[in-house]
Amino acid sequence: MVKLPQYDYLFAIGTIFAFLDAWNIGANDVANSFATSVASRSLTLKQAMCIATVMEFAGSVSVGARVAETIRTKVVAVDLFKEDPSVLMLGMVCAVVASSIYLTVATRLSMPVSTTHSIMGGVIGVGIAAIGTNGVNWGWNGVSQVFAAWAIAPGIAGGFGATIFLITKFGVMRRSNPVRNAFYAIPVYFFVTAALLALLIVWKGGSARIKLTDPETAGVIIGTGGAVALLVVVFFLPYLYRKIVKDDWTLKWWHIPQGPLLLRRPEPEPRPEGVQPIQDYYAGHLTKEELEAQRAAQGHSNDIEKHPVSLQLQVDSNSDGEPAGSTSQEPPRAQLSVPKDGTKAPPPGPWYSPAVAFYYVKRALLHGVEQDVLSAQKKRDLLSGDIDKVHAHGEHFDNKAEYAYSFLQVLTAATSSFTHGANDVSNAIGPYTTIYFIWSTGKLSSKVPVPYWILVFGGAAIVIGLWTYGYNIMRALGNKITLHSPSRGFSMELGSAITVIMATRLKLPISTTQCITGATVGVGLCNGTWRSINWRMVAWIYLGWIITLPVTGIISGCLMGIVLNAPRWGQGF
Repeated sequence: MVKLPQYDYLFAIGTIFAFLDAWNIGANDVANSFATSVASRSLTLKQAMCIATVMEFAGSVSVGARVAETIRTKVVAVDLFKEDPSVLMLGMVCAVVASSIYLTVATRLSMPVSTTHSIMGGVIGVGIAAIGTNGVNWGWNGVSQVFAAWAIAPGIAGGFGATIFLITKFGVMRRSNPVRNAFYAIPVYFFVTAALLALLIVWKGGSARIKLTDPETAGVIIGTGGAVALLVVVFFLPYLYRKIVKDDWTLKWWHIPQGPLLLRRPEPEPRPEGVQPIQDYYAGHLTKEELEAQRAAQGHSNDIEKHPVSLQLQVDSNSDGEPAGSTSQEPPRAQLSVPKDGTKAPPPGPWYSPAVAFYYVKRALLHGVEQDVLSAQKKRDLLSGDIDKVHAHGEHFDNKAEYAYSFLQVLTAATSSFTHGANDVSNAIGPYTTIYFIWSTGKLSSKVPVPYWILVFGGAAIVIGLWTYGYNIMRALGNKITLHSPSRGFSMELGSAITVIMATRLKLPISTTQCITGATVGVGLCNGTWRSINWRMVAWIYLGWIITLPVTGIISGCLMGIVLNAPRWGQGF
């Protein structure tokens, strides 16, 4: 039975904006994490969406409660609200409203901000407005611990990512036979990644129901990693051998379960012209020498005084790359109404025809996954600058070895997604749990388990946000920071995942945005020069981090102050 029915409207408002907050986590934070996998071509946008759906939801529901408890109880000193718990309920509503509004604006502007910063700022603003600075736990067990995690997390993730990539770079990619070395390294990396995921589940997700001693925990973790590595050796390596070494272009991913039987397949027929069983992961990315030669041939320069003709031709060229006014023997083509977002144009016919109606229904449901993210990442703008020059400083490795690492990146992407759901679902459901508990019981407690339906609620909202608007952040990141490839992306994601797992174990609600950004910069610097990083984009991301906490704090504090000090009916003005 509800103990505070007079505040049903507050619970309703809190539910709406908690959903919006979680929706923005999916559209902003999850998309930020998967931009690495999509940018490196290890995953298509649809594949990334499907993996994120399963792993984010699983991480949120199975292991999301502990960090939610941290945000809900550590930041605000809840004991100060004992006399009137409804004030804390109001405060959490104001915090969620402020966070969700700010995140919506930031997501629309393609600014990858920290959703952890956002809700923390909202909670701090509420505490100051309600009770003053004493309303916020500034000590090491509260805000200071979180501030420290924000400052340290990018550096730790960058260190892990750089270490993993340097091992890969000098131990595999730069060797005389990188494909052979990749075969040796892949089972080890699969062991490490699987063990880390098992570590998170045993330490955190199963800690409430599964009681294991330290030796038993170590056995489960090592056993899981070993089992995955064994499966990789038995079933996956034969597939890679046939695909890479034997150039078996007829082989498909569903042949993997055949394992050793693949080694008995007959020699493949000669590959037809134009068939590429392994895509070029460096397509569209020129080396430094290639870029200089191309621009020298084109007379490319940003100096209009030196090359006025070439620039004028670029400005006046038509969509086919021909100078304006040039003639063509081809008949004029019909002008189709092509959507600006890169999706296919509707078929001809009236809107009520079956084909057109089906197109618009499909577009409404799958609009978020039918986006050309890779092409959008190549577009030059104020933040990207000369992105081709940034990419030219990245070394190109053996494409077949990169293909082997693309499967590893799928596993690290799944692991990162699981850890993200476990860590960041708390940003939305932490305050919402407080709202629900006070509304339903009328009491205040610092130790309240998070109901599973709230975890499901938060996980579902995250997934919906990713599917509907995640592409907006993905097309602004990835290759716009540094050159991506499967080996680089694997190192970035694994370094970020290790950092998040450490923070989750320590109950620190760190920013996964900072972790993946720090890992991306760390890996990018391993090219040996600072010019391999697009510092404009990094500065833009950091600016978003800096302004997030004060902006959400001001919004929530103002809302809280206005409501608390508003005139009451019957009391005059």
